[in-house]
Amino acid sequence: MIPIGHIDSDLLRNMETIKHLVGNTPLFPIKRIFKKKNVKIFAKMEWRQFGGSIKSRPAFNIIKQAILRGDLKKGMTLLDASSGNTGIAYAHIAAALKLKMKLVIPEGATVERKRILKMFGVDLVYSEGKRTSGSQDAARIIYAENPDQYFYADQYSNNDNWYAHYLTAEEILQQTNQGVTHFCCSLGTTGTFMGTGRRLKAFNPDIQLVSLQPDHSEHNLEGWKHLATAKIPSIYDDSLADDTLFVNTEEAYKMIADISLHEGLLVSPSSAANLVGAIKLAETLDNGIVVTVFTDNAAKYSQVIDEVAAQYL
Repeated sequence: MIPIGHIDSDLLRNMETIKHLVGNTPLFPIKRIFKKKNVKIFAKMEWRQFGGSIKSRPAFNIIKQAILRGDLKKGMTLLDASSGNTGIAYAHIAAALKLKMKLVIPEGATVERKRILKMFGVDLVYSEGKRTSGSQDAARIIYAENPDQYFYADQYSNNDNWYAHYLTAEEILQQTNQGVTHFCCSLGTTGTFMGTGRRLKAFNPDIQLVSLQPDHSEHNLEGWKHLATAKIPSIYDDSLADDTLFVNTEEAYKMIADISLHEGLLVSPSSAANLVGAIKLAETLDNGIVVTVFTDNAAKYSQVIDEVAAQYL
């Protein structure tokens, strides 16, 4: 047990005031893009929570557990590496808690993400390229130089990341009346797949878990990892997935247009790619309920939306 004097009670109290704003996202039925007798697809609308994306769940849990352990107190700076969404979720929470924050992001992150982070007063450090492996290396160096100044969240190695998604699974079970038969989503930090998948398997080992990856290393699905060529997060367990499907960027971009035209939602490339994977999976089934996640909407992807509109609309 942690001595109460080691916990910053003010931070913990403030965390509790925003707890109800994280999670509890609606389950959206896919009715027009995909139609097959006895097979249904649903997607969790994860931007409908404080922080604006699925990363709100792990960001909240990582910060809360750090406070409970006494690892994060007022006056310290929250530090991590992110391709964007986790960083933005951290930024919302840090602002609400009046915490300082430093974030290492790839220089190739979208303009909108950089602008949002700056609006929250985040101290940004840029690493080369579009991938987060360099960002992680830079964050570790920053932490090593001044460990007492920072709480280094290290989302790629932090078990509080995947454990946050036990709640995601609980919501899915409730919203499908325990009828979910398949869950699929992309691998990035891998926290969503690991946490949701473990809880679903604990409930019913027959629920099938299908991980999604880009079909090659030179993809434009921000936040996704092509594991054969990427640095694999230490929280990832490759024995959990029952199967893996691959999605290419072009399929995802076309799906953005299809979702907007036929389902009335404007979603991110990652969300659209998750639906591409879910449909590939659903097409192989005779019956079942497939659940995936819409990680975020299109608010941070104006350049991609312009490309999609020019090519497909």
